[in-house]
Amino acid sequence: MATALLPRSLLALFPGAERRHDVAPGTVASVIDGLETAVPGIRDRLIEAGPRVRTHVNVFVDGQPADLATTVGPSSVVHVIPAVSGGTA
Repeated sequence: MATALLPRSLLALFPGAERRHDVAPGTVASVIDGLETAVPGIRDRLIEAGPRVRTHVNVFVDGQPADLATTVGPSSVVHVIPAVSGGTA
């Protein structure tokens, strides 16, 4: 099984949700579908129309930037990381 790691900022929106999830390998899209089963509503926080990963969300598979079509292997680690934005120059 692959491992998906969710950020604490996202977990705050889903009380009781775990940070670490064992997920079936496939693609980032199928991993997010699996997360949706474990944490109902999370898909809407991660995916926008298109479908595509939301602008202020980054997904990495084994340390490499990923999109919905990126392959997730059986020993892969998927990180969901909110983008840092805002502030002034």
